[in-house]
Amino acid sequence: MNALNKLLKHPDLLLGAGMLLIVGMLILPMPTWALDLGLVVAIASSVVILLSAVNVTDPLQFSVFPSLLLISTLFRLALSVAATKLILGSGQGGHVIETFGSVVMGGDFVVGFVAFLILVIVQFIVITNGAGRVAEVVARFTLDALPGKQMAIDADLAAGAIDDEQARERRKQIKQEADFYGAMDGASKFVKGDAIAAILIILVNIVGGFAVGFLRGEGDAMTILRTYALLSVGEGLVSQLPALLISTASGLMVTRAGQERSMGGEMAGQLLSQPRAIGGAGVALALLGLVPGFPATIFFAIGGLCIALSRSLGKGPSAGADASGKKAGKADGAEKAKPLPTGPEAVLPLLNVDPIEIEVGYGITRLADPRVGGDLSERVAATRRQIALELGFVMPTVRIRDSIHLEPNQYCIKIRGEEVARGEVLLGHCLAVNGGGILQTVPGTPTKDPVFGLDALWVDENLKEAAQRAGYTVIEPSAVISTHLAEVVKTHAAELLSRQDVLTLLDNAKQVNEAVVNELVPNVLQIGDIQKVLQHLLRERVPIRDMVTILETMADFGSRVKDPDQLGELVRAAIARTITRQFVDQDNRLYCITLDPRLEQRLVECVNVTSFGSVLILDPQEQRQLIEKLQSEMDRAVASGGQPVLLCGNQLRLPLRRLLEKYLPSLPVLAYNEVSAQAEVEFVGQVAAA
Repeated sequence: MNALNKLLKHPDLLLGAGMLLIVGMLILPMPTWALDLGLVVAIASSVVILLSAVNVTDPLQFSVFPSLLLISTLFRLALSVAATKLILGSGQGGHVIETFGSVVMGGDFVVGFVAFLILVIVQFIVITNGAGRVAEVVARFTLDALPGKQMAIDADLAAGAIDDEQARERRKQIKQEADFYGAMDGASKFVKGDAIAAILIILVNIVGGFAVGFLRGEGDAMTILRTYALLSVGEGLVSQLPALLISTASGLMVTRAGQERSMGGEMAGQLLSQPRAIGGAGVALALLGLVPGFPATIFFAIGGLCIALSRSLGKGPSAGADASGKKAGKADGAEKAKPLPTGPEAVLPLLNVDPIEIEVGYGITRLADPRVGGDLSERVAATRRQIALELGFVMPTVRIRDSIHLEPNQYCIKIRGEEVARGEVLLGHCLAVNGGGILQTVPGTPTKDPVFGLDALWVDENLKEAAQRAGYTVIEPSAVISTHLAEVVKTHAAELLSRQDVLTLLDNAKQVNEAVVNELVPNVLQIGDIQKVLQHLLRERVPIRDMVTILETMADFGSRVKDPDQLGELVRAAIARTITRQFVDQDNRLYCITLDPRLEQRLVECVNVTSFGSVLILDPQEQRQLIEKLQSEMDRAVASGGQPVLLCGNQLRLPLRRLLEKYLPSLPVLAYNEVSAQAEVEFVGQVAAA
């Protein structure tokens, strides 16, 4: 008993031992009791497999069926070989085979042989061929539908309808489904081969038995033929009975589609949901009973039962229910007649505002439809990953919808329900952006890159490679929209960051460094204070991926510094490497523009602290001169091949940035303590005092 329990705890070992036993049956002779035991096990296992196939609600719940079919087929063939050796060797086939030969066939091997042929015909020509064809078609359709299902999952993931874990589970499920039906297509060949082998084995047994009996002198030819034919046909019937059951189970597994309940429940629900059809069948049977020569009693009895069942179903509570269990008729009409809500609950859903929306004109809606090859949802999902990697900010769900208020080829991007960007794309074309260094021109429609305002052309997609060879940067329409979306999100990341998003980031940081989160919230700062500091960073596109360092800095200074702007400036100094990395070139060189010390001192004196924070107040002429000088130095640095930043003291940095963001938004302003020590600083200009 203990040994059996140990084996049951290790089913892999038990299966391996069973396979070795089957191989042994093919080689070694078996006693009659062992053959009887094996035949009974084969019949019992086939019944279990058939009932399991009937009762599962989803074919994937019995995904081991193809492997089980192979093992059971090999087991039956091993039993047939063992029975053949026993019949030819001793003229006996065991109690099970002899009982089938004497009782089922009535001792007449001709009747048994005909019954055996009928079983083989039913299995081979009807069930096996039909199941094999269905398995082949289902496997082909399942594999063809696999890319579409994958894109649908990606679209749901991008739209926020499912999370990453649900998407992973759905991908795993459709892969298992494709593997299962592909395996069933191959497994159906085992059933067909089993039927052919059964015919050959019984013929070999009869011919071989007759030859062996004749050589041994076991009697006259008819006696020998009757003896061995009876045993051979009995063995064929015994082996074909479980084969027929498993073949039927195979057909049931591949013909199931769209069933949410077990097969018995589905059949009863769908057949009994049509009382008129049952009543019509009863009337037809009753009319046939009037035909002279037909057994009127049987026809009238069954017809009456059908009519009574129809009337019972028509009066029952489930009358008119469809296959899904939903009631039709009066009940459905009552549901349709249910009054619509008229109170606040009727309009409350209309008050919800999506954080980010993309509206597209009707001419480019196919870009968002995966069923026709649209990959916009896929690209939006990639944009979410890109934003997370670049800014450490979890971009909200993007809702994509069509709009009748846009031109056919237009799209617009909305933040909190308000339009912030608009562009136009052409289907069947690609955007060829002129980034400089064009070798030759290509035919196309002149336009502007909607993201950066560069000169570009809309070229036919057939000229895509030619445009690339000419030196253009070629972008597909859906990529234009997703790139535009990425820039919009980076620009508006601060206002998109909600308190709920901050709480999510804190929960994620808690998994890495629980101590700093517990120290900071709520003892030092509240969620809203942390949100303001993170918005302060995102407003200038400073990544917040290094959340642990940011939180530790806030925990260090948060008890003394309560102003979010000042706290944000302290955090910037703590993540100097992250800030510097954004502006250095591939040689780790940082191009800097500085202020004359006298000018910087003058500007510091003009900083005023208001209720809206520190602001730099200059008279209009002085402000204009400062901006013109900065613009001149910036243009000179860009012309020499560098992307400059403006360096100043940490007391002046924030007010100066607030002044320049309206006039020179592309000029980053850094404090001296925000420059990493590893960067090679190169001064490319200085703004002198007036």
